[in-house]
Amino acid sequence: MGKLLITDLLLKGKKVLIRVDFNVPLSDDGSIADDTRIRASIPTIEYALHSGAAVILMSHLSTPKEREKMQPSLGICAKQLSKLISAPVLFVTDCVGKEVEKKVKNLKGGEVLLLENLRYYLGEEVPEADPNFVKKLSQLGDFYVNDAFSAAHRPHASITAICQYFPQKAAMGLLMEKEIVFLNSLLESPAHPFFILMGGGKISQKLNTLKKLIQKADALFLGGKMALIFFKIQGIDVGDSNFLEEDLKRARELVDLCERKGFSLSLPLDMVIADRFDKDATFKVISLDQGIPKGWIGMDIGPATIQAWKEAFLSAATLFWNGPLGVFEFPSFSVGTREIIKELAALKAKVIIGGGESLLAIHTLLAAESQFAYLSMGGGALLEYLEKRTLPGIEALTEV
Repeated sequence: MGKLLITDLLLKGKKVLIRVDFNVPLSDDGSIADDTRIRASIPTIEYALHSGAAVILMSHLSTPKEREKMQPSLGICAKQLSKLISAPVLFVTDCVGKEVEKKVKNLKGGEVLLLENLRYYLGEEVPEADPNFVKKLSQLGDFYVNDAFSAAHRPHASITAICQYFPQKAAMGLLMEKEIVFLNSLLESPAHPFFILMGGGKISQKLNTLKKLIQKADALFLGGKMALIFFKIQGIDVGDSNFLEEDLKRARELVDLCERKGFSLSLPLDMVIADRFDKDATFKVISLDQGIPKGWIGMDIGPATIQAWKEAFLSAATLFWNGPLGVFEFPSFSVGTREIIKELAALKAKVIIGGGESLLAIHTLLAAESQFAYLSMGGGALLEYLEKRTLPGIEALTEV
């Protein structure tokens, strides 16, 4: 792999600074809606603890709208982690400063300390705005480990800039290593037929990723807003949905590429549309050949699409899904995503799922993780890795 791994480090008696991604989705009441990312970090944390290290964890959680108000706090993640591992989990209400330094100094082997939300400080997202921030972070550990694959596409202080302070000591965690190994196997040798199912937002990034993926795939299925941009370029009305001109250009290029390759691109046959973005909105099912009327928005794939795609997926050997197919958070518009998840869980194919919203949909709609071949923690990072085969946070780690 060419990068230093946590398993290469002699951790006994040392303090190891681990960048995790505890950027978990929160419910309206402030509770954790899905703790998948916390649970995914446990193998690396426990490896360090069992190796005799004291573990200092750092992460972000959303972006505080007003940094001085110190919201949201990672304290809730410390409480959840303490329920999942047997080691003591301490929490400090800052990530740099004298109180943090005191806590770190007193931290013993076999103990865990979670620092407060890194994004309370502008220097996390804009390292050049406060170079002392990353320097102070680096002084908290003897080794640095990046286990936050899902944040590794961001050139932030705790992801890239910090590595300069750990020459020959900046390593990859077990989750990061696992993600890369699995995604490389998907890119290099997928079993065929290999299908891609794409929904959700992040249209610009997904269009770039799809240009790379369809070089390996056999068929592409598009739902959600991803599908609407392709209807738009066909001259079909898409209601109140708007798209950047640059994205429309990329979508046209992707269609041209599919046509040159004789590649199968499947769009929804029908859609559930609503008169407003609201869980109690008035809704109806329309055939897409008639388009979405002005004043309405697409909210879910329709029953004819669900049935057609279920039948098509039966022939897949590998299927990669990223992005929900509707506004699954609203019960009236969760049917498409729920029914497709049930179908994916029942397939004999190797099913790989990635993206924070996709993972949340699985847990919200009560599917078991064990029913799928692999769940990637990455959203934007996953898409960028599939496109470029590297990330800034990987590049910054120690070469071996």
